[in-house]
Amino acid sequence: MYFIKKNNKISLTLEGKNAIAGYLFILPFLIGILFFMFLPIQESLRMVFSDVNIDLIRNKFSMRFSGMDNLKRVLMIDPEFNRMLVEEVGRMLLIVPAVIIFSLFVALILNQEFKARGFVRAIFFLPVILSSGIMIGLETNNTLLSSMEEIIKRDNLMKSSITGVLEDILVSEGAASDFMGYIFNTVNQIYDIAMASGIQIIIFLSALQTIPPSMFEAAKIEGATSWECFWKITFPMVSPLILVNVVYSVVDYFIRTDNRVMEKIRVRMMQYMEYGFSTAMAWVYFLAVIVIIGIAMALISKKVYYYE
Repeated sequence: MYFIKKNNKISLTLEGKNAIAGYLFILPFLIGILFFMFLPIQESLRMVFSDVNIDLIRNKFSMRFSGMDNLKRVLMIDPEFNRMLVEEVGRMLLIVPAVIIFSLFVALILNQEFKARGFVRAIFFLPVILSSGIMIGLETNNTLLSSMEEIIKRDNLMKSSITGVLEDILVSEGAASDFMGYIFNTVNQIYDIAMASGIQIIIFLSALQTIPPSMFEAAKIEGATSWECFWKITFPMVSPLILVNVVYSVVDYFIRTDNRVMEKIRVRMMQYMEYGFSTAMAWVYFLAVIVIIGIAMALISKKVYYYE
């Protein structure tokens, strides 16, 4: 409720003032989208339903309407796109919950009082710099690292993973389950999880610092334990930022430079010059990400606790 009638006058409520402030903050972004991105988006939509011919001599291109041919090729004919998309969604479902849990755990630790806290916080922010596109490109395209990985896998008699031995023991004893398999996969990908958690840690840390200490003091006086304080105070108070971090983590995962769907789109566009087909793949990929984000927001927003 943004407006309230008082003394025969209509005035803004606090919620309305906050909403106006929020719209003013995003106004430059909206103006930039309108003036700089509207025409490229419109052209890309035309390419989805067109056969694009590139004239490298004249440095021009022409589009001929082809209907749904590109979309049919993406969804029904291409043997790789659907499989890659499903595999990337599966990997996202593994990585994103682990990133959220890991970043919240680290933020809780960094929020404590200890010496050199600022230095430790800076260390945990380093993955944001190291996970940039250039660093990932160097890591994924490094021939030396690839050869070393092959040597380790060839010479290692056991599984070359963190949980290899433990996993073999549990499987042989019949105690492994889907949940244990998820734990093993998560631990084996701890490097990727840590590299993707820098921004989320900062967001959670900022949320933790906004919780009034008096709430914990009152809870301690009433006899609440640290575990009860976490679930009754800390978790509800940071729950709005959990939704923010989930959306950010999903988007961040799907735009990674080592994403195989993104790589396929880039190869088809830059090497094969199939602009119509690659643009159709990009739009299908974009819509799939939007649907996933919408589902995540619908599920998580029901449990979010908003306070004034």
